[in-house]
Order: sequence, then C-alpha cells, then structure tokens
Amino acid sequence: MPVPRTVRAVAAVGALTAGLLMAAGPAQAANGTIGRRETVCAQDLYVRTDPGGAWTGTLYKGQTFTVESKQSGWAYGFAYGDINRHGWVQDGWFC
Repeated sequence: MPVPRTVRAVAAVGALTAGLLMAAGPAQAANGTIGRRETVCAQDLYVRTDPGGAWTGTLYKGQTFTVESKQSGWAYGFAYGDINRHGWVQDGWFC
C-alpha cells in the first residue's frame, strides 16, 4: 500500500528540521575555569550554600561568576549580578 503524499511531506520536513538542528550543533555551554570570571549561558543557574545545598539566589543568562574552586561537578566562587556573594553553582553552564 503506498504511503499518502501528506505523510511523506511531513516526514521530509521532519528530516530536514532534524538535519538543520544537528548542523547548528548543541548549545555551547562549558565547564568553568578556576580563576576566571565566567559568563552564564544557562537561562538561569541556582547559587547554593553547598554543592546541592540550599538555594541562595539565581544567576541569569549573561550574568557572571568567578570560579575559585571546583568539586565533583560544582564550582565555588563569587556570583555577580543580583546576588553579589559567594556560593556554589553546577559546573558546565558557562559560555
């Protein structure tokens, strides 16, 4: 039984869209570098008291964070922007 033309068209558009998304590549988030003031690439990044600890504020895309140390996927440092204090953030969300 032949596949209806509309189904083939939808499949072709889906394949084209997937190809374009792959060509654009993933978001360019990266791990922070100790001693460097990094820019947040995530829409929002929670600042915490400890790795995985209590929330103390939120950094938003474009705000900055100076990485002072790192531990098991977390970065400790100074959060600028609306927060302006030290805390921990998940590493891997910097530009």
